[in-house]
Amino acid sequence: MTDNTHSRKLYGRRKGPALSAHQTGLLARLLPRLAFAPTAGRAADDYFSAPVQDVWLEIGFGAGEHLAWQAQSNPDIGIIGVEPYVAGMAKLLAKLAPLCGEDGPDQRAVNIRLYNEDARDVIAALPDASLGRVFLLFPDPWPKTRHHKRRFVQMEMLDRLARVMKPGAEFRFATDDPGYRVWALERLSAHPAFAWLAEDSIDWKTRPADWPQTRYEAKAIHAGRACCYLRFARL
Repeated sequence: MTDNTHSRKLYGRRKGPALSAHQTGLLARLLPRLAFAPTAGRAADDYFSAPVQDVWLEIGFGAGEHLAWQAQSNPDIGIIGVEPYVAGMAKLLAKLAPLCGEDGPDQRAVNIRLYNEDARDVIAALPDASLGRVFLLFPDPWPKTRHHKRRFVQMEMLDRLARVMKPGAEFRFATDDPGYRVWALERLSAHPAFAWLAEDSIDWKTRPADWPQTRYEAKAIHAGRACCYLRFARL
């Protein structure tokens, strides 16, 4: 599939505050050892140096609290994390550094691969039915109407995600923005490849036990903003 010009533009911040010398060193030394290099047709589990039972993808992992927790809680799962924001990538690498020996990632970090560009590159490279779970947690809501085309949840993007997700795979989406919640529900509910797993309101108002809190979520709750946690199955 060929992207049109505006859909290939990567919106949002790439750089933030100046990095410390330690963070700069982590980006130079550790990121290449954990880097995901999209290669068309390569099996998803082949990106990991040790056998994995399944592969999950987190799109826009922020400071990496959720990704690091999932990777350590599920050592038999390979997790691909995408985050173009340099400061966010540096924060995750700082969390992973103690788990990595001088000669490379040890068993506790070997199930992580990181990509600091556009998530669409990763999705395009993966073969059909590659992923068992996809996370999109508190993405930029782009609240202004003229910016809604920048939201990651679009029907075309759901087509692409459906292609790389296995039957029965789970898509997890979270937001504290009421407008984006409605937007995502409308599109995911209308898409023939996805089914909402909620049976009552408690299912989307309460974060599951295997879904750790992120720093952004904690700030949203502290500010009095209600968060929603949507889970959809790939049919």
